[in-house]
Amino acid sequence: MSTKDDVIHILMNTDRYVSGEVLARKLGKSRAAVWKAIRSLRQDGIAIDAVTNRGYRLVNDNDVLSASAVRSAVDYDTRVLYYPTIDSTNTQAKRLINDGDDGNLLLVAGEQTAGRGRQGKSFYSPAKTGVYLTYVAHPSAPLQTVVGATTAAAVAVCRAIEALTDIEPKIKWVNDVYVDGKKVCGILTEAITDFETQTVTSIIIGIGVNITTTDFADSIENAGCINCSISRARLAAEIANQLNKVNCADISAIIDYYRSHSMIIGEDINYIRNGVVIPARAVAIDSSGGLEVEHSDGSRAVLRSGEISVRKR
Repeated sequence: MSTKDDVIHILMNTDRYVSGEVLARKLGKSRAAVWKAIRSLRQDGIAIDAVTNRGYRLVNDNDVLSASAVRSAVDYDTRVLYYPTIDSTNTQAKRLINDGDDGNLLLVAGEQTAGRGRQGKSFYSPAKTGVYLTYVAHPSAPLQTVVGATTAAAVAVCRAIEALTDIEPKIKWVNDVYVDGKKVCGILTEAITDFETQTVTSIIIGIGVNITTTDFADSIENAGCINCSISRARLAAEIANQLNKVNCADISAIIDYYRSHSMIIGEDINYIRNGVVIPARAVAIDSSGGLEVEHSDGSRAVLRSGEISVRKR
């Protein structure tokens, strides 16, 4: 990490003043290098208080969101890019890949003006109340080994929320994350493939989490937020850390967790097949993440993708 990343990491993990001398000693840098890092962080919009003979401290309630703040809490090798405002982090990721960027990336935005969801839907992404990110990896893996990425992404988000809060999120198949019966997170997984070799060359996982968002449009149904005090930078970094652990892993390593967090097993649902709405009951999650349903005549089917709605009893 850079000196700037190291400085913000130390300041984010204490509520006390830290002197420039202590920072320099901990980091093995000069006092001048520490001051340069502090100045750069302030230019990024991060409020840092300075008191003579005491040192530096983040201003109270300073919800730091910047590349340095996120980078300081990421535990794997990736480049972090921060955009105060952007149309869509997934769209930007595709632009970078098309321009030849072949490294691991984590794109984080403070606001999206054209956030994207599944099946062409939009994702409401206002400033300051949520975190919006895209995780990019280049697995060069066979197509069949990445089909569980959507399932894995839901697990990563739930684990991140559990790691940083006392909240116990639930998963609505396939990958919507719910808290207290409301959708708090949307996930859009996309892949860039080489059809000649039948491999996925890049995987793009877009995630939006509503932290304190409450002002939803009437057209957005059943939306909510996790409603807790949490650093957006820490949450973005922890989601990325969890994604890096589960991405392209054998789905058997996460399927028990996924099942234990399902909010629909045993529930009556509707699903759509060939344009027809079909009522059924969700009975199980199979070993590859498919949803097993039972119809009123006793027949069963396994859903591999698509949308479902839970029917009120």
